[in-house]
Amino acid sequence: MGEVNLMDRYPRSSRPIEERKQTVTEADRELSRQFGKDYFDGDRKHGYGGYYYHPRFWTETVKRFRDYYQLPEDASILDVGCAKGFMLHDFKQLMPKATVAGIDISSYAIENAIETVKPFLRLGNAKELPFPDRSFDLVVAINTVHNLPLEECKQAIREIQRVARKHAFLMVDAWRTQEELRRLEDWVLTCKTYMHVDEWKKLFEEVGYTHDYYWFILN
Repeated sequence: MGEVNLMDRYPRSSRPIEERKQTVTEADRELSRQFGKDYFDGDRKHGYGGYYYHPRFWTETVKRFRDYYQLPEDASILDVGCAKGFMLHDFKQLMPKATVAGIDISSYAIENAIETVKPFLRLGNAKELPFPDRSFDLVVAINTVHNLPLEECKQAIREIQRVARKHAFLMVDAWRTQEELRRLEDWVLTCKTYMHVDEWKKLFEEVGYTHDYYWFILN
């Protein structure tokens, strides 16, 4: 298990934290947590404000994963919280012989997925992955499991550990300072489990997670 930033090639964007703090209500957060059209393709205060494919987002990041884990060309890859399948699309572009699978809780995202990988995506919850033990060479869950309540979050991480044959990578909302905690709480819409990085590490040990991880931190 290691703390490693495999998202360092993903483009960073400025986030209007103060604006969201002033305008977003708890009702807005509840709408976002439905993970429907409002979250993906609705008003920016409810989520992405339009979730569309662009190669600049995942192309370099999937290369980073391939090279770091030395994945074979026919690797099997699972994206937990795949949304519209953009990352898996780029994996298939990079590694045409790879076997890909995605799961997401959003029926809207699956129905509106990118066509190249749509047949490989299915509706489901991270806390109960519908795959046999040790099914995948790489399991990726980026900003996904923290959307579950604590006990379900733990179960989702156990499930990722179960279905990973070789490698797994998690990214979760976290903080190291009180200022980072304040900014995180002002920004988050869907996250239900977030904690200090040291608390996350203890949780990983508790549930038996032995793979890699990194943090989504607003600073």
